[in-house]
Amino acid sequence: MRRLLFALVIGLGGTAILISLGLWQVRRMDWKEGVLAEIEARLAADPLAFDSLETLDPEALRYQAVTVAGATTGEELAVLSAVKGQGAGYRVIAAFETDDGRRIMLDRGFVPEGERRTERPAAGLVVTGNLMWPEDADAFTPPPDVAGRLWFARDVPSMAGALDTEPVLIVLREAEGPAQGILPRPVDTSGIPNDHFGYAVTWFSLAVAWVGMTGFFLWRISRRTS
Repeated sequence: MRRLLFALVIGLGGTAILISLGLWQVRRMDWKEGVLAEIEARLAADPLAFDSLETLDPEALRYQAVTVAGATTGEELAVLSAVKGQGAGYRVIAAFETDDGRRIMLDRGFVPEGERRTERPAAGLVVTGNLMWPEDADAFTPPPDVAGRLWFARDVPSMAGALDTEPVLIVLREAEGPAQGILPRPVDTSGIPNDHFGYAVTWFSLAVAWVGMTGFFLWRISRRTS
């Protein structure tokens, strides 16, 4: 009887833990879907005039759609990147002077590997895009090659220091003016993971397996004691 009781306690306790982990992932999934819906709403919102923004709070204005007129300066740096179907290449991060005299950064999009050093002179643009303060870097990201103007992740403060701009980045969605061979890579939510449904299914599946194993052990113990 003692062995039966012990197996039953372990079985019920393990099942409860696994089910609670599955329910936690369901709650996380609901939270993540709300976050993604909010981001998509900001991305799709009518753009605000950049010069109308009094403060640039990264938390409050992340993904905010904006429009701004000005010109690139010809100063650029490259961020290692890739596009599905096109292979490796670089994001072009350009210094951009707005019509009201501010220097900010513009993520103009993607160029293939062989076009990184192509000269792109100053060009007037009317830009529609989204404010971003990306968090691309992690513990394994190499430090930038500042002298070579090559970054391995978008790091707004360090890129701004290299280009002598404000720590503000607009990711271009569309622009009136010369594209200069650069393919825009607008912000979207496709790169934001939402794997909580799969995790929930895993935990619930483990709970079912645990119940099955518990039933099997109880059956074995009961046979031995009968």
